[in-house]
Amino acid sequence: MQGARARRDKPAGAQAGSPLTFIGGPKEAFALVADEMASAEQALGRLILSDVKAVPDVAGHLAHAGGKRLRPALSALGSKAIGFESDRLGELMCVGELIHLGSLLHDDVVDQGTTRRGQSTANLVFGNAVSVLTGDFCLARAVWLAAEAGGQRTVETLGHAVTLMAEGEVLQLQRAGDLSCTRDAYIEVVERKSAALIAWCAAMGAYVQGNETAITALETFGHKVGIAFQITDDVLDYATGTGKSPGADLRERKVTLPLLYAMERLPGLRAELEAAEPDAQQVASLMQRVEECGALQASLNEARSLADEAIAALQPLPDSDARRALAVLGRFLVERAT
Repeated sequence: MQGARARRDKPAGAQAGSPLTFIGGPKEAFALVADEMASAEQALGRLILSDVKAVPDVAGHLAHAGGKRLRPALSALGSKAIGFESDRLGELMCVGELIHLGSLLHDDVVDQGTTRRGQSTANLVFGNAVSVLTGDFCLARAVWLAAEAGGQRTVETLGHAVTLMAEGEVLQLQRAGDLSCTRDAYIEVVERKSAALIAWCAAMGAYVQGNETAITALETFGHKVGIAFQITDDVLDYATGTGKSPGADLRERKVTLPLLYAMERLPGLRAELEAAEPDAQQVASLMQRVEECGALQASLNEARSLADEAIAALQPLPDSDARRALAVLGRFLVERAT
């Protein structure tokens, strides 16, 4: 396949013939793919360039504001865990990040967002129209790159993931403010909106390589980690210092797992929220009540269980630093909320 080298049955590159190192936390996990991440960061800067000046201005406003770069890291570690190498790996690692950037640009317009990654949102700075269209550019660039550098299986699976993302966004919009939403309905949105892309990113190298065992293991890992990641993000809506406005979900009466647990444990909470959208003072009080009833801890416990299931799914892969780093990263994505 274009850009891919021959499949290897054993760990390759930095792991070939060397003892396993200690992967004790996210720092070591990211250090294992530091060179790949640096290459991807340079590639991302190139990939958002355009001779239409507004495109790199808007895309760069978000791309250069930081972010966790979770998706490129998962692609790098998943690839390393199966010995996949490519002279275009850095670019391929950017596919998921470009999709993510495009979706964030769209989300902030739909949600009328004002703050993202600790700064004003692109739609607030540049306007809604150019933000939406630049989001389209990021999505198109990602699909083009996946087809060009990854081949048919890679772009087909990406198309499926992006379709699920769009459906998840529509479902979330339709159910906005519907406090009768169930846990199953919440998980359905999360699986489509968040987990589908994370699963694709984890399995990206396996798609290019055509390694069916690895595809199953890494897709399952990414799917479960993706759900756990979103649950943790919903818990962090009740925290300060995240770069987002705390309590935004409560203000919008968005049904997330913490609120579902809180409505089960606090009689009258659902009726209170249905009566009127809470003001700033009420949001602060509600945030405290949700925490005190144990809803945040219950949500994190559920996310931890999903992370455990995700790590178990990696067992068919060869034991390696990269596989251990994926496990560490899976746990970190939940424990960052503690």
